[in-house]
Amino acid sequence: MNIIILSRNSALYSTQSLFKAAAARGHFVRILDHMYCDLRMKTGKLEIFYEDEKIDGYDVIIPRIGNTATSYGAAVVRQFQSMGIFSTLDHEALLRTRDKLSSLQLLASAGIGIPDTIISNNSYIIPELIEKLGSMPMIIKMLSGTHGIGVLKADNASTAENLIETFQKLRQRVLLQEFIKESKGADIRVFIVDDEIVGVMQRQAKPGEFRSNLHRGGGSFVVKLSEKEQELAKKAANIMGLTVCGVDMLRSARGPLILEVNASPGLEGIETTTKIDIAEKIVQYIERNAALHKNQFTER
Repeated sequence: MNIIILSRNSALYSTQSLFKAAAARGHFVRILDHMYCDLRMKTGKLEIFYEDEKIDGYDVIIPRIGNTATSYGAAVVRQFQSMGIFSTLDHEALLRTRDKLSSLQLLASAGIGIPDTIISNNSYIIPELIEKLGSMPMIIKMLSGTHGIGVLKADNASTAENLIETFQKLRQRVLLQEFIKESKGADIRVFIVDDEIVGVMQRQAKPGEFRSNLHRGGGSFVVKLSEKEQELAKKAANIMGLTVCGVDMLRSARGPLILEVNASPGLEGIETTTKIDIAEKIVQYIERNAALHKNQFTER
């Protein structure tokens, strides 16, 4: 098959891991920066150009769309999908998961356990919102934040008010979220490919830090999931419409809680920790589904 990896940086670990896995299985692979893809639309026909070259003859795209390129990246994925190209990430699912508020609404309404969360557009009732959440410390989370950026812990109501007011002055909307003390700075990343859990690791925050992101100095190790945790991770992925994703969860006193479902999860941490070739699992998923997708698209 002819495969395109959409990535802003060809040197990134995840991009290279996917490139090598696909090439090793005999596929032709090309890396394109989605921000330099030009989209042409005319009646009954869609085209994509890259540096004046018409992109044609490809079977699959593997989108690696970062947060800063979500909108245009989703448009590029939509164009490829509309042209009948199989994608490991649906454009609607990408937009859905990048919206933290919508994601939490979807998960909570489906009965998925999440940390208690509050958001309001009324800046005059901050003390009431803090009191309504009812526990300290609490997490103040910027809606547009990623990789732990814009996620702060407030140990008391006064600090929480100051942080919220600061974000509001910067015109940044925030979520107020319950702090799960018993997780002790740890969360679990569950990597799912085609409704199968292919890798699991626990990430542990470094001493004095509550965010467990590996690039912030956290550690990681392999951990086993309970049946309930496995079911919850798969259900969360299905609700968000993702076939390749990373599901982040916390272990709480009332059971597992979903923090986030990541549409473009990095491979370095999970592959290094588990010693599992996750990229190859993704390529095998493509091999199982791309031809069927093409046939179904042609029959429309």
